Amino acid sequence: MQITRKDLDALNSTLTITLEQNDFAEKVLKVLNDYRKNANIPGFRKGHVPMGMIRKQYETPVTADEVNKILQENLNKYINDEKLELLGNPLPKMQEEINWKADTLNFDFELGLSPKFEVKLKGKKAVTYFQIEADKKMIDEQLSHIKKQYGKLKSSVEITKGTELSVEIKNEESAIDTTPIIEFDQIKGKKNIENFSEAKIGDVLELKTKNLFTEESAAARAFGVTVAQLGELPKSVTLNIKEVNKRILADLDQELFDKLYEAGTVTSVTELKAKVKEGIEKQFESQSEQKLLNDITESLIKNTKFDLPKEFLIKWLQNSGEKPLTDEEAREEYEKSEKGIRYQLIEGSIINEQNLQIQFKELQNFAKDLIKQQMAQYGQMAPEEKELDDIAARIFKNQEETKRLSDQLMSKKLLGYFKENAGIKTKKVNYTAFVKEAYGSAQ
Repeated sequence: MQITRKDLDALNSTLTITLEQNDFAEKVLKVLNDYRKNANIPGFRKGHVPMGMIRKQYETPVTADEVNKILQENLNKYINDEKLELLGNPLPKMQEEINWKADTLNFDFELGLSPKFEVKLKGKKAVTYFQIEADKKMIDEQLSHIKKQYGKLKSSVEITKGTELSVEIKNEESAIDTTPIIEFDQIKGKKNIENFSEAKIGDVLELKTKNLFTEESAAARAFGVTVAQLGELPKSVTLNIKEVNKRILADLDQELFDKLYEAGTVTSVTELKAKVKEGIEKQFESQSEQKLLNDITESLIKNTKFDLPKEFLIKWLQNSGEKPLTDEEAREEYEKSEKGIRYQLIEGSIINEQNLQIQFKELQNFAKDLIKQQMAQYGQMAPEEKELDDIAARIFKNQEETKRLSDQLMSKKLLGYFKENAGIKTKKVNYTAFVKEAYGSAQ
């Protein structure tokens, strides 16, 4: 057997594997002998079928199978030994007809080689890290929510500002039958407000569904649908008032501060606002960091120039799926995939050069930290170390979940590297401005 390599250019090579009959003849004969021992052919005792009959029926497919095994084994060994960095997989050049009896057989494989390049981490223009700041409105809204959450309900007769109503909403034709709690302050429209203000417990109101609430989210909760389904609601519903309560807001005092945070860490409304601001901004960090990662990705692709073996990759895409693509389909797929291929190469180069590979112990600790964070969100104590190890071990039995965690950890490591080395400038913005930057319009 002989393997020869011909470089067509810096990105394309052809490997030719030449086999002689003695490279596979013995293996083919062994398989045919096994077939002969087990063959059940009428007119012959088991194990006594003439070898000529066995060869006539099985020799060609057996030879093709054994040759293919040899080709794959030696192709992979050559690629590993020569440390070739490939894009896609080797593509065999199709032969119209193979003479399996020939003294020598030649098999050609096309290779797409990974390009050599230098990562341009810093472009001419610095990437902006948008740090979202909580504004006064957000802080006030959160304080209002806290006062409501920790306040008390007091039974009421009159429906006025600040009252909450337990109601029954129905429309038999549209199968609407919900029993939500709605806030009088969320009712919209002069006529609707008057109807509620004049009503009492036990009254049944006939109301139009359109423009009944100030916010779509409140309407969706009341009618038991999604925001997207609001347009499918009937024109009207009946609303039966079952109970009316006045919410007495909690005072922003030391008793409340100690319920919200570790006792003594917050001692004034000013300190509470600072804590609330910090909490809101912490929640926004993941959005800021995801945008930063997206923007750095675009910058790296734009500034790191290299060629790809385009025609090879198109051919590979054409033949790598379960169903072969047409040339046009493969070219469309390449156009969609090109950016992703480029970033994968750039990311792989950074990971190797900066030694950012993930070790199992790192991944294990990362998974355990996430478990503790999730349990803390539900007010649960962190498990003992052994229990954490057991939970993590169960997670790692799921390949998809393991990959998801690995991707998360790698994004975190890359982000840390980029923050230190990519020439980033920080810009503080409110959430509305951030949404415009990230999505092009306020949401």
